[in-house]
Amino acid sequence: MSIRRRLFILGSTGSIGENTIIVANHLATHAEVEFDIVGLAAGTNATRLVQQARETNATAIALADETCSLPSDSKPLPQIFRGRNAALELIKTHARHGDLVMGAMVGAAGIAPILAAIEAGCDIALANKETLVAAGAIVTDAARRAGVTILPVDSEHSAILQCLRSGERNTEVERIVLTASGGPFRRATRETMECATLADALKHPTWSMGQKVTIDSASMMNKALEMIEAHWLFDLSAERIDVIIHPQSIVHSFVEFVDGSVIAQLSPPDMKLPIQFAMTYPARAPRSATPLDWKNMRGLEFEPVDHERFPAVQLAWRAIRAGGSAGAILNGANEAAVEAFVAGRIRFGEISTLVAGALDAIAPTPVPDLAAVFQADAHAREWIAKRLTSAAYVR
Repeated sequence: MSIRRRLFILGSTGSIGENTIIVANHLATHAEVEFDIVGLAAGTNATRLVQQARETNATAIALADETCSLPSDSKPLPQIFRGRNAALELIKTHARHGDLVMGAMVGAAGIAPILAAIEAGCDIALANKETLVAAGAIVTDAARRAGVTILPVDSEHSAILQCLRSGERNTEVERIVLTASGGPFRRATRETMECATLADALKHPTWSMGQKVTIDSASMMNKALEMIEAHWLFDLSAERIDVIIHPQSIVHSFVEFVDGSVIAQLSPPDMKLPIQFAMTYPARAPRSATPLDWKNMRGLEFEPVDHERFPAVQLAWRAIRAGGSAGAILNGANEAAVEAFVAGRIRFGEISTLVAGALDAIAPTPVPDLAAVFQADAHAREWIAKRLTSAAYVR
């Protein structure tokens, strides 16, 4: 007997969203699980959003950018939500207990819709790093109270979840180690990185991702965000979370246990695998992703992180230890700094420096609700904005 679930995809026109639709179609054909795609949400790509809605027969769509024009042909459109809170309204109107929500929106804008989905009783397949980085305490507490499951879609966290499937207790875990490709600057000097161009930062050697995530990978800020995520997902202290460079992106993470055993998860760098694992959890289904070709695998390399060239990892440890609003400050400062880099206002090497400055300048406070999270986020962005107008940053 096949299983049917209702699915919402927040961030449907990005790479995670597109792959989620591919996986859903694959599962309908090759596994006893079918997904009715009820709602889709996107930021600015109105044309592709409408195409997706027609391809999937979605009931409703949400578009954040109110200035984008929708197709003017005569074909009928589903219900449309427009504006900054469009995804939130989509979830509040249509989500219900038992649904699965793929959270793949980029940035802090994805937090409120995910929290609303949790409160509606939906399980969450989470690809939005900022949800746990900025609001981890609120989101994980809400999930516990609602009795819903947060399933990581990042390949690193999916790997850890898979390594822990045999039921090990938290106290049996010595540490988890997230792998990082090293991005385009793995072999670059500090001087080269300092003045790297936007085009340089976007030349990722392994993964095909959106602009913001690719820049974060180049600075290893994406790994910093993943470390904070891991803290919340697996209830581990900063001392039990580490990072290692692994350029092949075959080993996605590994878990070291107190008895000395190590379990790792290996697969090609194909996001369809962690997406599918989250969609079918706790079961496994026939693969939609590329299989691992052992015959052509000649070696796996590992090397420590150079913290002078990649200070973001140490910033993550600092934010985890500080707690409270520190994650929201780090995330908000990074988003603002990346925007400034893309706009040509700062050099690449100044991204992590600005984030560290924000953590120095803004004392972390408790975050009892989303208002406190967004306030900390706003303070970080304001600090970056003021810093960029100071004499030191006038170009």
